[in-house]
Amino acid sequence: MKNKPIKRFKMALFKIPWVRQRWEEKFTPVTSEAIPWTPLTKPLARCTIALITTGGVHLKNDAPFNMDDKDGDPSYRTIPSTATKSDLMITHDYYDHTDADSDINLVLPIDILRACQEEGIVGRSSEFFYSLMGHIVLPHLPYLVEKTAKEIATALQGQGVDIVFLVPA
Repeated sequence: MKNKPIKRFKMALFKIPWVRQRWEEKFTPVTSEAIPWTPLTKPLARCTIALITTGGVHLKNDAPFNMDDKDGDPSYRTIPSTATKSDLMITHDYYDHTDADSDINLVLPIDILRACQEEGIVGRSSEFFYSLMGHIVLPHLPYLVEKTAKEIATALQGQGVDIVFLVPA
């Protein structure tokens, strides 16, 4: 991947407190007045569960996220809930995913979900899980909100999902 040493250097800069503080001073988060909350109406053990990660996870045979666009890639990847850790990889240059490369459960807790299902704590998995890049800035935010998020929400509704765990990276 081109410019990988430069991107790693930029990530390392954020470990310097004054660099991180300066970035935080200039950062303007997206805010919302509405809280998207729906009360749970049935026991966890009967709920259909989905996972969404912003860790840039995708199947090894899928197209990677676009790392050439400095504003991020607002697309998403669909991951079958039957996928195994060996089926997956991470393409995301905006966080250090060394540990997640060793254990994907840090950003997509598939084994943890399956263990909870085996214990009867939660119900079945949705047919698919979803992955996005967590680094999306203007001009891609409208696309992320108006197209990507709506497509994923529609797919989750179609799968009868009761609970979504959003796992940030």
